[in-house]
Amino acid sequence: MWDLAQRMGGQVRVVPGGVVGWDMTAALAMADALGISTLAAAEMLPALEAAAVTAINKQIGSEHG
Repeated sequence: MWDLAQRMGGQVRVVPGGVVGWDMTAALAMADALGISTLAAAEMLPALEAAAVTAINKQIGSEHG
């Protein structure tokens, strides 16, 4: 699952000034392609997404004052 989460960097939904989330359709398709249970991905990815989005937006905020 961690490998999948790391691959999600290019599958983000953005608005001016920040990231709002991951493209979960792409995430589930990647999980399937990687042989990861889509049920497990659907259960775990929202928590990973929330942490990633918070960290990304915090980084964006610190870079832009």
